[in-house]
Amino acid sequence: MSLTELLLAVRTLPRADKLRLMHFLVVDLAREEGVTLLAADTEYPIWTPLHAFEAAETLLQMLETHEAEA
Repeated sequence: MSLTELLLAVRTLPRADKLRLMHFLVVDLAREEGVTLLAADTEYPIWTPLHAFEAAETLLQMLETHEAEA
Protein backbone atom coordinates (compact mmCIF):
# COMPACT_ATOMS: atom_id res chain seq x y z
CA MET A 1 0.00 0.00 0.00
CA SER A 2 1.42 3.39 -0.95
CA LEU A 3 1.50 6.37 1.37
CA THR A 4 -1.18 8.07 -0.72
CA GLU A 5 -3.48 5.06 -0.36
CA LEU A 6 -2.74 4.89 3.35
CA LEU A 7 -3.57 8.56 3.87
CA LEU A 8 -6.84 8.16 1.98
CA ALA A 9 -7.71 5.17 4.16
CA VAL A 10 -6.88 7.10 7.33
CA ARG A 11 -9.23 9.91 6.28
CA THR A 12 -12.12 7.47 6.21
CA LEU A 13 -11.52 6.28 9.78
CA PRO A 14 -13.78 7.39 12.61
CA ARG A 15 -12.33 9.92 15.04
CA ALA A 16 -11.67 7.33 17.77
CA ASP A 17 -9.68 5.15 15.39
CA LYS A 18 -7.66 8.16 14.23
CA LEU A 19 -6.79 8.89 17.86
CA ARG A 20 -5.76 5.27 18.40
CA LEU A 21 -3.60 5.47 15.28
CA MET A 22 -1.98 8.67 16.53
CA HIS A 23 -1.25 7.05 19.88
CA PHE A 24 0.25 4.01 18.18
CA LEU A 25 2.48 6.19 15.98
CA VAL A 26 3.67 8.35 18.89
CA VAL A 27 4.53 5.29 20.99
CA ASP A 28 6.25 3.61 18.05
CA LEU A 29 8.31 6.69 17.17
CA ALA A 30 9.25 7.25 20.81
CA ARG A 31 10.39 3.65 21.09
CA GLU A 32 12.51 4.02 17.93
CA GLU A 33 14.09 7.20 19.32
CA GLY A 34 14.65 5.68 22.75
CA VAL A 35 12.38 8.22 24.43
CA THR A 36 10.67 7.13 27.63
CA LEU A 37 7.02 8.13 27.68
CA LEU A 38 5.08 8.99 30.81
CA ALA A 39 3.47 6.04 32.56
CA ALA A 40 -0.20 6.22 33.48
CA ASP A 41 0.22 4.84 37.02
CA THR A 42 3.15 7.06 38.03
CA GLU A 43 3.30 10.38 39.81
CA TYR A 44 5.65 12.99 38.37
CA PRO A 45 6.92 16.05 40.23
CA ILE A 46 5.94 19.36 38.71
CA TRP A 47 7.83 22.50 39.63
CA THR A 48 5.72 25.45 40.59
CA PRO A 49 6.83 28.97 41.51
CA LEU A 50 4.16 29.09 44.23
CA HIS A 51 6.64 28.85 47.13
CA ALA A 52 9.86 29.71 45.28
CA PHE A 53 10.76 32.70 47.42
CA GLU A 54 14.46 32.50 46.53
CA ALA A 55 13.60 32.72 42.84
CA ALA A 56 11.44 35.78 43.44
CA GLU A 57 14.26 37.44 45.39
CA THR A 58 16.76 36.66 42.62
CA LEU A 59 14.45 38.11 39.97
CA LEU A 60 13.89 41.23 42.06
CA GLN A 61 17.64 41.72 42.46
CA MET A 62 18.15 41.29 38.71
CA LEU A 63 15.41 43.82 38.00
CA GLU A 64 16.87 46.33 40.44
CA THR A 65 20.35 45.87 38.92
CA HIS A 66 18.95 46.33 35.43
CA GLU A 67 17.07 49.48 36.44
CA ALA A 68 20.17 50.89 38.15
CA GLU A 69 22.25 50.33 35.00
CA ALA A 70 19.68 51.98 32.74
